Amino acid sequence: MAEQRPDPDQLLALIRQEDEQAKRGRLKIFFGASAGVGKTYAMLSAAHTAKLQGTDVLIGVVETHGRSETEALINGLESLPLKRIVDKNRTVTEFDLDAALARAPGLILIDELAHSNVVGSRHPKRWQDVEELLSAGIDVWSTMNVQHLESLNDIVGGITGIRVWETVPDHVFDTADEVVIVDLPPDDLLQRLKEGKVYLAQQAERAVQNFFRKGNLIALRELALRRTADRVDSDMLQYRQNSSVKPVWGTRDSLLACIGPHELAEKTVRSTARLAAQLNVPWHAVYVETPALQRLAEAKRRRVLAALKLAQDMGAQISTLAGQDIAETLVKYARQHNLSKVVLGRDTLARRRFWRQVLADKIGMLGADLDVIQISLPASGPRPSTTPETRDSSIPWPAYLWSAVLCAGTTLVALPLADILEQANIVMLFLLVVVAIAVRFGRGPAVMAAFVSVGAFDFFFVSPRFSFAFADIQYLVTFMVMLVVALVIGQMTAGLKYQARVSQRREDRMRALYEMSRLLSATLMTEQVANISAQFLTAEFGARSALLVADDNNKLQAPMITGEAPQVDQAIAQWSFDKAEPAGYGTDTLPSSSTLYLPLSAPMRVRGILAVQPRDTTRLVVPEQRRLLDTCASLLAISLERIHYINVAQDTTVHMESERLRNLLLSAISHDLRTPLSVMVGLAEALKLTKPPLTGEAAEIASAVGESALRMNTLVNNLLDMARLESGKVELNRQWQPIEDVVGSALRAAQPILEGRSVRVALDDDLPPVRIDAVLIERILINLIENAVKYTPPATAISLGANATPDAVQLWVADEGHGLPPGQEEAIFNKFMRGKKESSIPGVGLGLAICRAIARAHDGTIVGVTRPQGGACFTLRLPRETPPVIEPFAQQTDEEPS
Repeated sequence: MAEQRPDPDQLLALIRQEDEQAKRGRLKIFFGASAGVGKTYAMLSAAHTAKLQGTDVLIGVVETHGRSETEALINGLESLPLKRIVDKNRTVTEFDLDAALARAPGLILIDELAHSNVVGSRHPKRWQDVEELLSAGIDVWSTMNVQHLESLNDIVGGITGIRVWETVPDHVFDTADEVVIVDLPPDDLLQRLKEGKVYLAQQAERAVQNFFRKGNLIALRELALRRTADRVDSDMLQYRQNSSVKPVWGTRDSLLACIGPHELAEKTVRSTARLAAQLNVPWHAVYVETPALQRLAEAKRRRVLAALKLAQDMGAQISTLAGQDIAETLVKYARQHNLSKVVLGRDTLARRRFWRQVLADKIGMLGADLDVIQISLPASGPRPSTTPETRDSSIPWPAYLWSAVLCAGTTLVALPLADILEQANIVMLFLLVVVAIAVRFGRGPAVMAAFVSVGAFDFFFVSPRFSFAFADIQYLVTFMVMLVVALVIGQMTAGLKYQARVSQRREDRMRALYEMSRLLSATLMTEQVANISAQFLTAEFGARSALLVADDNNKLQAPMITGEAPQVDQAIAQWSFDKAEPAGYGTDTLPSSSTLYLPLSAPMRVRGILAVQPRDTTRLVVPEQRRLLDTCASLLAISLERIHYINVAQDTTVHMESERLRNLLLSAISHDLRTPLSVMVGLAEALKLTKPPLTGEAAEIASAVGESALRMNTLVNNLLDMARLESGKVELNRQWQPIEDVVGSALRAAQPILEGRSVRVALDDDLPPVRIDAVLIERILINLIENAVKYTPPATAISLGANATPDAVQLWVADEGHGLPPGQEEAIFNKFMRGKKESSIPGVGLGLAICRAIARAHDGTIVGVTRPQGGACFTLRLPRETPPVIEPFAQQTDEEPS
């Protein structure tokens, strides 16, 4: 076998990767099956060793959970002060990323990699903080449990019955420079729990009954060990590739199934799948396309694609390889992927052909480090058929005809030169023609040209001429050498042409993807994405396509089509979107459809569907073409998500600016109007007190002026309060208050508004005190009562009540009116939204908006609904907290000083 040289592109990529890695810090993860196995303890112990070796070690954040052994290891290591962040009126401590970057230690310890940062931090997740530290060139050590891996989170939840919501993406774990497994047998961990070394006694008892059952711990331990083994296997493969290691290392059994264009290929696939399941090992399935197999009949090509599809459905990693020699290509692939066992069907027909070496024997000769497993084929089973339906009928007769014509032309050109040129030069002319035919027409015509050239040279140029006889026996050597050289040159030239064509196709695909990604990076509208995708799919697949983008309600919009429209079934597209799985042609879901539906899965969510209808449907089932299509879908999804967030950012910026300007305007107007309104109210009251008192129409005018000024003053106060609440300048004066006092105070203040209406009050007897700003909560109740008076008939009653639940205290105000406008239950809480847009009822629609703003400031909620019996009901829900314990005053004794 020819010498295997390193791939220059691979070496260049490796150099670039090492250069980028040298600028980054190194990540080391202490990985365990569950809490309590000693990850933090192991990390701190290793940190002490690193410090003794001269490393600048800094503790960024370490969670000891009250374990004395862990706390003792913190001594002697420098710790970074935690940052204090105010979250919902409470102060919490978090890792200080900016301080760590400014300190720039050689090594920083960041415990609990899956931790979610408090709102207000730079990154929502701690692993994102770690990424920034690594980018700054700082080494990081961290810890995590197996249940925090994103891909295993649901599996662990199914085992333990407890779903963990803090997760770490798998790529963070896979790209870590080092993973240290911290293992502890389940019995030892349970003993630690009983001894209180993991949780407090009461917590430990609950943990043993729920998460820390022995069966759970065994399953988690197996998951952790297997996941670590998979990562080590990936590291080993990477090392083999970087170091150009040729022999297969038998560290782990793995299978390589060889698929051919015969009827029994599916039997090989199924046998390999069963063997892989019995051994519980991964397996690959490949088809090697040699130049001789490029002109397969359509029936045989479909048979190969069906076998590859079957292997993929049964869990194999499939590939189509291009190579001159099947055995060499298979051995090279097996060594690249460290596959120790090659599985193929027993080639019984080849044993009868003395000129052809059995494939299994050739693989065994080229790959002494590989195990070759042959699948038995039925002795009376079907054989590769030579019927017209399956026989290769695509022989390029024009190429053979041109080959004969060129050889004849060369002979005619050389005849007049027979007495001028040496015979060796005439041989060179024929060899040149063989090379030209191999380049232009391929291997078969070149072989024919080699034999024709030898015959023409013998007949026309060797004495005696015009006869196949030759006078000198040495010409026999000349003929043999000429034939061998012509065949070798023709074979090598045809092979190089084939390899060049394959390389050109790959380059064309990469260039098309690069051009597509470059164009997508500059798009700002989804219509541009649809146009770019249609151009790419038309050029690469000859396919009609449509882009279906999802709206905010996860409903697909109308297809965006450029050029010829494909057949799009909206129901199939919606199913593919909802399930995030491909559907249509070439899949297991509605395969009879001529259109393939691919979900555009972006990092955050599925952004839409790509519908592709190729004119040649076989192109969608070729593995390389399908991977190209999947890559195209991924680029489209990322581009759509980028456009979405650009629009979100623009809308948010415009909204924030408009809100800021509105608040400034409201504040300015409110301040400028308060003084003249106060004067108007005072003048109206003064007119009522004049001597002699006003009578008749003058008194009514003075009273109307006073009422209008009061309403205007209330409106201005609402505007000012709304601006103050939204600007965040309101500081709550939260005190523990009985809810009964707040309700009573609100009813007394609302008496002028009620206009003699009856109010039914229903308060539970055991209402706990709540920690609120009583003035603001009273304002909510007054606004709700005023709202009920405005929008209900005068003779109806108003109900007000309060009750308590285990986690909240609820206050509600209900009326007997017509209820809320259908579909507007949430919209009525928006600013300047009124129950009736055109109405003589005074107000501008700020009362309910102020109520919601005050409720949110108290970490509460307020909702409005229409009651089944009629009328609207608004419910204010305030969080219930544990009130402080008031110690009783001790009675004073005679001995105590007064």
